[in-house]
Amino acid sequence: MTTHPSIEQHPDLAEMRSRFERATTTPRSQAVETLGLLTGVYLAASPWIAGFSGLTTLAVCNLITGVAYALCMGGFGSAYERTHAMAWAACAIGAWTIISPWVVAGNVDTTRSVVNNIIVGVVALLLGAAMAAAAMGNRRSGRARVRGGPGPTLD
Repeated sequence: MTTHPSIEQHPDLAEMRSRFERATTTPRSQAVETLGLLTGVYLAASPWIAGFSGLTTLAVCNLITGVAYALCMGGFGSAYERTHAMAWAACAIGAWTIISPWVVAGNVDTTRSVVNNIIVGVVALLLGAAMAAAAMGNRRSGRARVRGGPGPTLD
């Protein structure tokens, strides 16, 4: 009877975890994660901060999407290898935030709500795209190294 070592000890898996750990410890990724978390918290509280909490459908929409965005962007540092694909979900939330004043039920497209959601949505979209780009760059560098070809390294 032969026994095989567990997948947890496979050299490729250890290399992948090492790359993900290096990617999340860079100042850039930590800054993007922190700004993303703050953006999500602001989006959730924005109806009360910007003063359009009386528009209940948009207020509830912003509260839900803000919490979802904060959870998407806040999980990268602790479990990057399992959550880096959620950066694309964060991009979708940013895009939704931009168009939501015109899409949600009711007449909620006031100047305050539109300006607030466009600014926060663009920031959320850019931060999600930055995190997705970091994940894609990390994958490319891993493939180039496995094939033996030259590729960018994460330092």
